[in-house]
Amino acid sequence: MYPEISLGATCLGQGRCRFLVWAPRAQKVEVRLVWPAERLVPLEKNSQGYHHAIVQKVESSTQYLFRLDGDTERPDPASRFQPGGVHAPSEVVSGDFPWNDACWFGLPLEDYILYELHVGAFTSEGTFDAVIPHLGSLKELGITAVELMPVAQFPGNRNWGYDGTYPFAVQNSYGGPQGLKRLVNACHHNGMAVVMDVVYNHLGPEGNYLSDFGPYFTDQYKTPWGTAVNFDGPHSDNVRRFFIENALYWVTEFHIDALRIDAVHAIFDFSAKAFLEELALAVHQQAKHLNRRIHIIAESALNDPRLVRPRALGGYNLDAQWNDDFHHALHTLLTGERFGYYQDFGKLRHLTKAYRDGFVYSGDYSAFRQCRHGNSSRDIPARRFVVFAQNHDQIGNRMGGERLSTLISLEGLKLAAGSVFLSPCIPLVFMGEEYGETAPFPYFISHSDKALIENVRQGRREEFAPFKWQGVPPDPQDEKTFLQAKLNHNLRYQGHHRILFDFYKELIRIRQEIPALSVLDNDQMRVREEENENVIILSRWGASGDVVVIFNFKKAQATVNVFLSSGRWKKRLDSAEKRWQGPGSRMAHDIVSNGQVALTLQPHAVILLINEKE
Repeated sequence: MYPEISLGATCLGQGRCRFLVWAPRAQKVEVRLVWPAERLVPLEKNSQGYHHAIVQKVESSTQYLFRLDGDTERPDPASRFQPGGVHAPSEVVSGDFPWNDACWFGLPLEDYILYELHVGAFTSEGTFDAVIPHLGSLKELGITAVELMPVAQFPGNRNWGYDGTYPFAVQNSYGGPQGLKRLVNACHHNGMAVVMDVVYNHLGPEGNYLSDFGPYFTDQYKTPWGTAVNFDGPHSDNVRRFFIENALYWVTEFHIDALRIDAVHAIFDFSAKAFLEELALAVHQQAKHLNRRIHIIAESALNDPRLVRPRALGGYNLDAQWNDDFHHALHTLLTGERFGYYQDFGKLRHLTKAYRDGFVYSGDYSAFRQCRHGNSSRDIPARRFVVFAQNHDQIGNRMGGERLSTLISLEGLKLAAGSVFLSPCIPLVFMGEEYGETAPFPYFISHSDKALIENVRQGRREEFAPFKWQGVPPDPQDEKTFLQAKLNHNLRYQGHHRILFDFYKELIRIRQEIPALSVLDNDQMRVREEENENVIILSRWGASGDVVVIFNFKKAQATVNVFLSSGRWKKRLDSAEKRWQGPGSRMAHDIVSNGQVALTLQPHAVILLINEKE
């Protein structure tokens, strides 16, 4: 249940505001109201280190700071809005908003077609409101869920969002809390869910004042980005409360439909009841209370199926997780790249296993990691995996932030799209991918600390060392690096970009219309590879008919013998056809099968055959 007494500043009506902050390291905490009128009000401390008071004559938009032990002044750790940035006073925010989504109850996760976007780079304006006019285009494409990269307040006005320091505050340069609510409301009006990317494994270094209040962090563990959050040490109950309340805040106050939890492998927690399990339980309980479908999706580099296993089987009962193995297996087949973590992939059997089992590395030796990696996910339904040909990490963590559109041909891009959307998993599109956007998506920041800026630059150079790319990465602090990531939406209407958009739209429509493709269950699927021809054959079935998908990863024509049950089959999709600006198909539209058919595929083609039962 959503806590009745929330952290931070809560408007109670009639000019009253309740302030609540966890600050066990301070003997005395006062709230200093700095605008519109100066006032200093003492808070009362309880035995758990919480300081609270109900203060009169405080309205929405009042700005304030917490004064610790009569000396240090800091913004509210649970601030709802930082209009002046990470170092400035917090602002009291009213929860009032004219929602018109009362009939919105969320979507089953199986219906999600995810579209990941960065609010700052998606439009020239870089705001929530500027996203809204594009929702019609996304709906036309077939998108059912918009996934926002982190929008919690970060330093400056350009950042990927993973350097956020105020988990409850909506980024000021994006439009603040009201702007986010307008976007969520508009998405729901268009029948689309909203997924929020949240970061619970660390906070960014600039503007991070939580340690002044209490033991939010621990020196027991280190993350790649700094000190780890204290989820299992002394006082960790109250740290957990902070982050779980944050999750409940998003799904309740902002009507968010799903949370994507960033890099859970960097959430260090050896307690008997893991934080992630507790988080999922709280969110799922809140979903029942709100009578809405709300999901938890994890990103993890561990290949650990416990994340999505039911609690009764020793799992954390998260709803889904990203499957990087699928991406790596697909990317290496399309590009031929074999450096860095791609050295563990490159065989057709890797993608075949990703389709069949989920994780490719399920206890196998990883040359990149120089140890065995992962555990078997064969018992995990395909609907619990999110798959993609591109995402912010896999593009942005390249030297120049290059997209697939600049690395492979149009035929390869269509093959990549087919590989994702005709899979039995939940598909994700990274913004602009659907029309072959050419703008790079490099890493960018706007810090004010010179030493921190240099550390980020050095860290990026070191990160790219295993990939042996030539040159120097774009300067993350340079505004030009950010500006070059802005999308050019007009490309969608031009040449092969328009063809690619229409191809994506057709794939999504087919996925939603054909029952055998809408069943996200690997038990109703068979997959095999023709290693000599570099072809994967994926068979799926449902109550109303069967489908066979053939992927040719060869840069030349391939001829394969395909088992098709006796009867008449129709070609439903062929990326080689002229309508998709392909070289022309070598396959008939109608095929009569007696059980085995020899088919010829054009280079990098994807073909879908369907046999509907009468």
